[in-house]
Amino acid sequence: MAKEAVEEEQTSGGVQSEPPPQEEGIPAWMATFADMVTLLLCFFVLLLSFTNQDVTNFRIMMGSVQEALGVQTKDPSALAAPYAETAFKERRSVRENREIVELGARLKKFIRSKDLSKMARVSSDKSGVMLRFDNSAMFDKGSAKLTPESKQGLQVVIDGMENKNFNLIIRGHTDGAETESKLYASNWELSAARAASCLRYILDHSTVKANRMKAVGYASAKPILPSTTEANKRTNRRVEFFYMPVGRSKW
Repeated sequence: MAKEAVEEEQTSGGVQSEPPPQEEGIPAWMATFADMVTLLLCFFVLLLSFTNQDVTNFRIMMGSVQEALGVQTKDPSALAAPYAETAFKERRSVRENREIVELGARLKKFIRSKDLSKMARVSSDKSGVMLRFDNSAMFDKGSAKLTPESKQGLQVVIDGMENKNFNLIIRGHTDGAETESKLYASNWELSAARAASCLRYILDHSTVKANRMKAVGYASAKPILPSTTEANKRTNRRVEFFYMPVGRSKW
């Protein structure tokens, strides 16, 4: 009895026991409230989708989803969201860049094999491949008639066109000096006639279609170097064959 009295006295004497520890995480009522709000939001979104059915927009959205997941490879219905269209353009750009590099390497190899390095040069960028010939290797002075030596160079051009799907722009250039030809009134006519002569030869000696090529005369409007010295003029007198990937809107 004495022991029980002491314990009772200690309890009633103001000594209080410690409260239980708090539970970790958010309160239970808050989790229940969040679930309810989420369910209400889903419910109203579902109601909204039932009241505004748009088949066209749904198909566009599905096209974007399929493209993002790697399912869609072609869009025959032409219903593509911006994401899908951008992806198609990126893939086409990568393919075109690869073809440009391959064509440039092929032309350089062909030129080396034919020992044409002194008369021809190849350069390329993201817009296409440029094959440039010195004018002295293609035409006599003041003439638009192809020389016998030019046939070998034009065979390089034909090889590039027959083995790759490119369009071709043939550009004639002069050095700005007055033409001494009696057939051509100015360098504009002379440069255009030279480009046309190259085009005609390609058509006559290959299977390349006419709608894949065009000839342009620039006279001295686009020089590489200022025509102040004889060496610079010799550089500016040239014929260029510019290969551009098929599908480009401007060529």
